[in-house]
Amino acid sequence: MRIITWNCQGAFRKKADSILTYSPDILVVQECEHPDKLLFGSTNSQPSDFLWFGDNQHKGLGIFSFSDYRFRLLDCHNPDYKIIVPIYVTGGQIDFNLFAIWANNPQDPDHRYIDQVWKAINHYDRLLDEESSVLTGDFNSNKIWDKKHRQGNHSAVVDRLADKNIFSIYHKQFNQEQGKEEHPTFFLQRKITKPYHIYYCFASADLYSRLQKIEIGTYDSWIMKSDHVPVIIEIDDNKKNDR
Repeated sequence: MRIITWNCQGAFRKKADSILTYSPDILVVQECEHPDKLLFGSTNSQPSDFLWFGDNQHKGLGIFSFSDYRFRLLDCHNPDYKIIVPIYVTGGQIDFNLFAIWANNPQDPDHRYIDQVWKAINHYDRLLDEESSVLTGDFNSNKIWDKKHRQGNHSAVVDRLADKNIFSIYHKQFNQEQGKEEHPTFFLQRKITKPYHIYYCFASADLYSRLQKIEIGTYDSWIMKSDHVPVIIEIDDNKKNDR
């Protein structure tokens, strides 16, 4: 199972070819147009399932399946947390919860980014305890921006997820410390001199144990398309591994 998340910085219809060459099974795209506005090229696969969330038809959160995986929005979804969407994924060998994330709530300016994730993981607390889960996307956050007296800062989110045996795949795989990442996922103003790591894929321990590959896109390969680079995760979903 290949999961890719990428903030396309708008106009996804013009950039879909670039990311679809990586053959995602599940694709999570931030700043994505509403699917009604998308015109997939003749060389592209058509999504077999999709969901979209947002207040702006030109820039929302799109979740696409290009395989047998199917999506069901969970009844516990709280749209007040923008944009963190709990989806039940079926159709593969293993069913799991996918939390697709674009942490960005302009209507809550004092708690616009990581606070949205903090509120969401507390709201979905029981769900995170009960099911295999993947939380992936643009958190718009890093430990370097922690505010000591704010309850829901980046470190608090990481610690709360760790308490539930859910960990950042990138940090475990590359033995990285939060706030000291060697691989940027975002380049402010598209400048290579302003790199930040703000994209994450957290997975419950049972799914992390199945990790096959993680790849972070490079500046040179993606900067002409977006100020963000994609994160590509491959997880073996073969149930035979449980035997």
